[in-house]
Amino acid sequence: MPHELDGEVHWHEPAGLEPAGVRRYRVPASPYERFMAAEGIETHRAVSMADLRAVPLLPWRRLGGRGAFISLFGTQGTLGQSLLEIPASGATRAERHLCDEIVLVLTGSGSTALLGQDGQRVFEWQEGALFAIPRNATHRFINATDQPALLLCLNTLPALLDLLGEADAVFANPLPAFLDEEAGQAFDGIEPDPVQGLALCRTGVLPDAIHCDLPLDNRASPAHRALALGMTGPGMQISLGEHRPGRYGRARLVEPGQVLVCLRGGGEIVLWPETAGTVPAAETTIRVPQRAGVIAGLGEGGGRWFVQEFTYSPGPMRHLLVRRTPISHAAAGSERRDAMTAAWDAGGAIIPYWREDPAIRADYAQALAARGVTNRMREADYLPETEDE
Repeated sequence: MPHELDGEVHWHEPAGLEPAGVRRYRVPASPYERFMAAEGIETHRAVSMADLRAVPLLPWRRLGGRGAFISLFGTQGTLGQSLLEIPASGATRAERHLCDEIVLVLTGSGSTALLGQDGQRVFEWQEGALFAIPRNATHRFINATDQPALLLCLNTLPALLDLLGEADAVFANPLPAFLDEEAGQAFDGIEPDPVQGLALCRTGVLPDAIHCDLPLDNRASPAHRALALGMTGPGMQISLGEHRPGRYGRARLVEPGQVLVCLRGGGEIVLWPETAGTVPAAETTIRVPQRAGVIAGLGEGGGRWFVQEFTYSPGPMRHLLVRRTPISHAAAGSERRDAMTAAWDAGGAIIPYWREDPAIRADYAQALAARGVTNRMREADYLPETEDE
């Protein structure tokens, strides 16, 4: 075991068949953790936060304005989250970074100036807008109004910084930045994504992520609507999903490192670890009430978790889902099945309605009745033959 001798640390092999090292240890701070500590603003750590607009902010000297880091459990080493407030009639200092980043406007309005090797673009935004910052493009946020603007920034900084080790490798990287066709531009065309054929919109700006039309998807729940957004490089996946009123989603397994932001409507998401089984006990379940401004991490402590969404509001419940692109261990060209169309024990991710705990159906009906909301779940939804396993 390590020991002190003459002011130096020495290591000796264990005696006999004893294992080397110590049995319990503390996880050291990662480069991203050290970066957050050095920025001089507070880091808020939690499974979820009930209202992003109410998070305390401190002066952020490097960027200007005020800010705070959010470290949702389960996103460590994958996705970064921060809040940035731009003062009235003010602007942030210019910065650039090698990581992918998207920005959701929580309150206020303003504009963003992008500068790349091939020129400059300026675009405006308002509350509810979602836009991307191209990799290594110099950018600054401008607020010409008499009210502050609050932005939620989601990025791949933790993964990149932990890999490269030094902040200058991310924030002062000499690689050139080019503004492609989508950078700073809004497009509304929908195409099939090249892998699964799901609805995809390639755009640099979504003017209204809260109310824009979403195409029918049907995978997460009956009449579910969803749209994938091609806004950044391949390291980040972004999508909008909406459960209709009177409907709840099928429980599905998710990998850790995902962030869910409620944009409108209300209800509840229920989380439990895969190790707890398909009918978890109360002590293994996390319940997060949903309303606009709630943010939650999926996958506390690592490992896969089940997540299930319940809509209680008279209108739809919409979420922004952001995740690091998962690493594929399959050979190129091999055939895979959409995990949302197969049960978890058949190589997929979902618990079909007819195989879930029957109490879920009854509890949901009771919750809707208490709120005066029509239950739109059908008997046919619970029949085995309606599920494609």
